[in-house]
Formats: sequence, C-alpha cells, structure tokens
Amino acid sequence: MTDFLLRDALIVDGETDVPRGPVDIRVEGGRIVALSETELTAPAGLSVIEAERRIVMPGLIDAHVHVIATTPNLGANAALPNSLVALHAARIMRGMLHRGFTTVRDLGGADIGLVEAEEAGLIEGPRLVICGKALSQTGGHTDYRGRYDRRDAAQYPDRLGAMGRIADGVDALRLAIREEIKAGAEFVKLMANGGVSSPTDPIAFLGFSREEMLAAAEEAAMAQTYVAAHLYTDEAIRRGVECGVHSVEHGNLVTAETARLMAEKGCIAVPTLATYEALAEDGPGLGLPPDSIAKIEDVRGAGLASLAIFRDAGVEMAFGTDLLGDMHRRQSDEFRIRAQVLPPAEIIRSATSVGAKLLRREGEIGTLAPGASADMILVDGNPLADLSLLTGQGEALALIIKRGSIVKNRLPA
Repeated sequence: MTDFLLRDALIVDGETDVPRGPVDIRVEGGRIVALSETELTAPAGLSVIEAERRIVMPGLIDAHVHVIATTPNLGANAALPNSLVALHAARIMRGMLHRGFTTVRDLGGADIGLVEAEEAGLIEGPRLVICGKALSQTGGHTDYRGRYDRRDAAQYPDRLGAMGRIADGVDALRLAIREEIKAGAEFVKLMANGGVSSPTDPIAFLGFSREEMLAAAEEAAMAQTYVAAHLYTDEAIRRGVECGVHSVEHGNLVTAETARLMAEKGCIAVPTLATYEALAEDGPGLGLPPDSIAKIEDVRGAGLASLAIFRDAGVEMAFGTDLLGDMHRRQSDEFRIRAQVLPPAEIIRSATSVGAKLLRREGEIGTLAPGASADMILVDGNPLADLSLLTGQGEALALIIKRGSIVKNRLPA
C-alpha cells in the first residue's frame, strides 16, 4: 500500500458522456482522502504521479465470474485436486486484475480460502465476493453427473473445482444455504433454469419449486442478503422474480413485460454475452461436451436483444462475463459486444457504480470519491470515444491500483 497524489487526471466513471476534470486525487492508507479540481498540495515526501490528462476510472467490477473454472468441462473440473484448482484460480484472478478488474463477484465455486488468500496478499487478484457453492436440484445446472452416472453428489461441497452442490426440497435447501453463509458466502446463488454447460437439463427446464425458491429468499433475507439466480427463459425469469430473486443472471430470453416486472421489483440484470461467443468459438477445442455445444445457440442470438429490452424497461444492468478456462482471456470482450446496442457511458456504468450497487458496496468501490477504496485504472485514451481501450489484456491501461497498491505502472518515470 502506497500513499500518493495522482495529479491532473480526467475522470470517466459512466456518470457523464464526456470526461470530467482535470482533478487531483490524494490516496492515504488505501483510500481516497481528497479529490479536487483545484491543485492539491503534496506534503514533503509524498509520491506524486503525473497523469498528464490521462483518463482515470474506478477499478472495474465483473459481477459474474467463476474463478475456479479452469476448463469448460465442469464435470472434469470438479474432479481435480483442490490444490491444483487453487493454483489455477490464482492465475485466473491475476489475469482479471491486469485487465483492470479490481473487484469480481464469483457466482459459484470459490471459497473463503481464496478470499482470504487475496486479502492477505498470498495471491495477486481482484477483491473477491463469493456465494460459495451455487445450489442446484438433482439433474439441474451444476449437476455434472451424466445420464449413466449414479454416484452420490455428496462430495461436491468439499471439491473446490465443483461450481455447485445439490439440494432437493425445502429443508435441504435451507440447510445448504445456512452452511454456505456460515462458510463465508455473501449472497445466495440458485440454479433456477437449465444451462449450457450441464449435461441433462435443457435450457427450458425450470429449477426448484416455488416453495424452494421462496424459502431461499427468506433465508437470504434473514442473513441480510439476497438471491442471485441463473435464469434464461422468460418463464423462469418471471417465476424467479415473483419468488424473490433480486439478481437475474444471464436473462437472454426475457420479454418486455417481465423486464418491466423486474424494474418494479428493483431487480438488477447481469447479462453475460461474452461467454456465448467464446463457447461457440472455443468450446469444442477446450473440452466442452457436444451436448453443451448444441445448446449454445438457444441463448446466444437473443443476448443482444435482451440488452435493449432491459434498457427500455428501466432495469439496471451490471457487467458480467461467466467465462470458463482459457476463455477468461476474453473477459473484456463484453465491452465490445454490449457496444453494439448500448452507449459507452452506460456500459462503463455497468462495470462501476451499478456493479457496486449490486454488491452492496456503494461508496466503497465503483466510484472515485473521498472515503472510497483507492481502486483506479489510468487509460491511454478516452474509453467514452473508444471502448476498445478497455478490451484485450490491459494493454491500454497505463496504471492499475487496487486498495492503494500499485499493481501495474508503465508511466514515464
């Protein structure tokens, strides 16, 4: 952690269509302590970083990742030794941080050990917000046992490489939620619809009964948190929202009517369009089973249309990617894909303030303001004019700072 003054930077945070500033930003103890459009005085000995009118942004937030997903074949991933998965996860997290993502929300698999390892500096990666294991019914999404596999799924909670665990019935689901929250989960994840990567659940399948979902929402509320749910079809989305789901993951097949219901309920959508493009192009060569490949097009084509539907209904959208294995390198492609429908400021807002709102860390992350964590990226160029500056592997990022620590600095000395 370094105390410093960032001088003469322009702010882009998605709140305006043009950069603001220039400003000086003073950082102490890992937090922003002052931000001013008039020149701040640097005390003797304080490091000064000259931004020279470069764009400074809040550290980016990816609200849908799986850092333990080392391969698209998630059944095989669940069988890997925990130690091997942890080392792969560290590599995946480092890549995310060097793309400018200083906070990520894991939607199934990561445990408190990875959270504490990042906080202790044992691994280099973004701040990690977890749900623990995602929860699935037998035969649902994250039940990776094939049609001929009758092995007990009781091992899943103890496998770091397993994205989820099985819970059938209200009592079993309540127990699973309580166990995950006890183990450090900050929210609840339900697999309430069929999915691409699992072998026996077509996209149209519904997951969990209404009684089960209502029980999950009650358990989440009792723990002062919320339910996120894997949802694709309009029927599943509406059913989930009616049963108390707050965070709609994916949402590709939503209709305008259901989107309006989401807006009325204050739900947040997390589209993950990068994953469908990546799965279609890279999945077969990286081990995704044929049954899963066949399901991709059921949701891929509707993804772009869902962005306009959510926007027109007034549903806030957070930035998410949902990538697996070597596809994580495509994380920033989500900016490019969304730009086909949405303006740059709105997309940037999804990866900053909306993400912070979803994670219930407003004022802490996703913003540049006194009191916030000093999570910042400095960009060579204006992302409001060229979103491609945020794509790739962070090539256009001259400076990356997380909690006041300089992760990357290629500014002139």
